[in-house]
Amino acid sequence: MKRLLLPVALASHVLFCRSLVAGDVAPAEFPVSIKVDVARKLGELKPIWRFFGADEPNYATMPDGKKLVGELGELRPRQVYFRAHNLLTSGDGKPALKWGSTNIYTEDANGNPVYDFTIVDEIFDTYLARGVRPLVQLGFMPEALSTNPQPYKHDWNPTRKYEEIMTGWTYPPKDYDKWRELAYQWTKHCVERYGKEEVEQWYWEVWNEPNGHYWRGSPADFRKLHDYAIDGVRRALPNARVGGPHVAGAGGQYHRDFLEHCIRGVNHANGGVGTPLDFVAFHAKGSPKYVDGRVRMGISAQLREIDKGFAIVASYPETKDKPIIIGESDPEGCAACQGPQLGYRNGTVYSSYTAASFYRKHLLAEKHGVNLEGALTWAFEFEDQPWFAGFRVLATNGVNLPVMNVFRMFSRMGGERLATTSSREVPLDEMLKDGVRGEPDVAALAALDAEARRLTIMAWHYHDDDIAGPDAAVSLALAGLPEAAKRPRVTRHLVDRTHSNAYTLWLEMGSPAEPTPAQYKKLEAAGRLAKTKAPKLERGADGEVSLNFVLPRQAVTLLTIEW
Repeated sequence: MKRLLLPVALASHVLFCRSLVAGDVAPAEFPVSIKVDVARKLGELKPIWRFFGADEPNYATMPDGKKLVGELGELRPRQVYFRAHNLLTSGDGKPALKWGSTNIYTEDANGNPVYDFTIVDEIFDTYLARGVRPLVQLGFMPEALSTNPQPYKHDWNPTRKYEEIMTGWTYPPKDYDKWRELAYQWTKHCVERYGKEEVEQWYWEVWNEPNGHYWRGSPADFRKLHDYAIDGVRRALPNARVGGPHVAGAGGQYHRDFLEHCIRGVNHANGGVGTPLDFVAFHAKGSPKYVDGRVRMGISAQLREIDKGFAIVASYPETKDKPIIIGESDPEGCAACQGPQLGYRNGTVYSSYTAASFYRKHLLAEKHGVNLEGALTWAFEFEDQPWFAGFRVLATNGVNLPVMNVFRMFSRMGGERLATTSSREVPLDEMLKDGVRGEPDVAALAALDAEARRLTIMAWHYHDDDIAGPDAAVSLALAGLPEAAKRPRVTRHLVDRTHSNAYTLWLEMGSPAEPTPAQYKKLEAAGRLAKTKAPKLERGADGEVSLNFVLPRQAVTLLTIEW
């Protein structure tokens, strides 16, 4: 595949990181007080982080793709889900940027359907063998079914206009009965291949962002497309978990019209009232910019979309308690794109943003009283690309980026979420309005697994601006620690410039285009979640326990206390 030039922002970020590697002196530390009330439980800490996805389904079956799928599965076996576009797209199964295919549906000379599950089976087999389950997307339109099939396969790269990817696969079907039958035959095949009990654990949804570029039909056409597909899925598997609409952003009136249709509209496929809806899905993206030679993240834009989406779901009694999946939840909208505003991706800005934003997703769900099931990270890997090419990925050439280690931290947390306070936490309302543009956000997420006798605390030091700043000197107080925890073991993991960070090591190596085998092993090791010296646990006269540690800007740490 054609090698791509280093984006402007990535080049500037390289210079910034190399200056830090060279030993620039950081400004003085500032104090932060964080308190965790172990006795104040807020309900289950739901593992909302365990959803991932990508435009290109075929990368999962390639060497580095299989490796990364396995690493995702290890986070929480058989509870991690993967959503992919292009599972019904026509083609030979060779991936490219913003492209994938399975050739699941063609027609013979007489217009009769021909089903070939070979490629899609290989994709799902890869997931399931590694502890990952599909979030099945019925999309996009096979060439033989499209009302406007030509041109069909695009030839796109990040220097081209994004809209050029929207070709014949974006159109409605020429025959809705054949579309429904395709959904039925595929679901039936999955049940026969993997078993009814397994497939009932999957999620099924139709298309992607029909209110945006991905759909060339009307809103009514989409609701018809959805009804016919779900009718086919449910005919093959009556208890299939089905939902949608996976709109771009909160979806506004488009989203409301879809919910109204599912609740009380006339079903296009069978004439009944409404359409089954087991979960609701919408998307939320941030909006980073390149300002004065640096990246400035747009966390407020993403959180505002989540706030709006939750408000829509909560406004209907019929949907307020249904599980919500934020089907793409990311700092911005295009994993395969490159550009000046996207230089945050390789380093610790992405990882600290992830920690800070996921915490606020929990808070927003509480604010609206909705049932947040998951927030899906639209990032995977691109095979045979330059090292640290500036894509939004979890790994490059088989080596994990720092952000992957935040998900490893999340995977170690479980039980009941605990109340936390911080002297330097940016309040939710302020973050929704302005992001993190003034003082940095230093805060924590904590959970108690009483059965396992384990307390976990994730803390981060985040700022929208990708520039150097002083470290946070954190004093962490634990109130109400169980009496049994008299002599606990404390473990600390850390993601920062020199821990759990293969990118910094690659820069120190001189940014080799082709690392040697020895260099590769070192990079691979640096990409894993790293332990660091744990802070000493001190007990006060009042029984309160405290720990003190330093947290650099854009760092994330996980403290595990066991007894």
